[in-house]
Amino acid sequence: MPEQQTVTYKCPYCDAPLRYIAGGQELGCASCGNKFAPELLEKYSQFTKKDAPFDWGDYKKNFQQNIRQSDASVYVCRSCGAALETDETVASLSCPYCDNEIVLSDRLSGGLQPNGVIPFALDAKAAQKAVREYFKGKKLLPRDFTASHTLSKIKGIYVPFWLFDAGVDGAAAFDCTTVRRYSDSDYDYTETKHYLVRVSGSMRFSGVPVDGSEKADDDLMNALEPFDYSGVKPFDPGYLAGYLSDRFDSDPDESLPRASDRMEGCAAAELRSAVGDGFNSVSFKGSNLRLDSPGVKYVLLPVWLLNVNYGGKSYRFAVNGQTGKTVGELPISKFKKIGYFWSLASAVAAVVGFLMYLFVR
Repeated sequence: MPEQQTVTYKCPYCDAPLRYIAGGQELGCASCGNKFAPELLEKYSQFTKKDAPFDWGDYKKNFQQNIRQSDASVYVCRSCGAALETDETVASLSCPYCDNEIVLSDRLSGGLQPNGVIPFALDAKAAQKAVREYFKGKKLLPRDFTASHTLSKIKGIYVPFWLFDAGVDGAAAFDCTTVRRYSDSDYDYTETKHYLVRVSGSMRFSGVPVDGSEKADDDLMNALEPFDYSGVKPFDPGYLAGYLSDRFDSDPDESLPRASDRMEGCAAAELRSAVGDGFNSVSFKGSNLRLDSPGVKYVLLPVWLLNVNYGGKSYRFAVNGQTGKTVGELPISKFKKIGYFWSLASAVAAVVGFLMYLFVR
């Protein structure tokens, strides 16, 4: 079996594993407490200088047909010698035997190196606190939820994302109406005029995100937006130490339609706003929008994942590792749901009854 490429991060003083410190710019040693800037560690800098970042054209030419491997790969931990089996998308992990932090460098090199990374700004405790804050104010939670739920072990993972840039140009058509009402001595009149309004234009989009992992829940990843892309750092494998990370397994050509739908939807909304408010109604009829000169960058974005366990069920949660935005599904009390429905229905009935009383007076 050929030797697989790995990179591990050791403290120069005590040889203990190093981990990236969330919210900082350093790697820290849990054993002796020393901290190190990634650029000062020769092992890291030598690794990053070898490879050019991801290029869409180069990827199509050299990698697209072979990016998915049929078999799992086996890597050897350089600290304890354990054989670690991973699927083809894992790019960093912790050795379960000695807790050594390992970056699988062959999966982030040779033209597959990300263009950038947003480092974790929140540590695990801050992410768990964000989840508990999310529970507050949720009126339909079961009464015993606070005392009975448990949180699973939280996992910090760098999720692969594509950031698309493109121009959109074309036109959209809208059916618009104006309504005028007037009366004479005999009749009341309503005059409705219809207009077909066409609006054309062009606009440029930058950094439209689409997750590049088939394992990631698309709805969950979309709900974690927005990330602040001014926080993107040049890729350095040191940021991955202490976290899981995946390499993309959905390539840019497969992901482009999702980005295109988002851009064209935003463009159509902008064209609608150009119609103005001078009509009584505006309805969309159709559009002819084209994507122009798309480009893409490959970045890793920080996400905390955990499950909330309650009543024999598991509820998936995700926390934006940069901003703390939290998304997930919570259990709903059936009794509270019924009570909320009837209280709402009673309020509506009271308003309707009051309006009828005013009408018949």
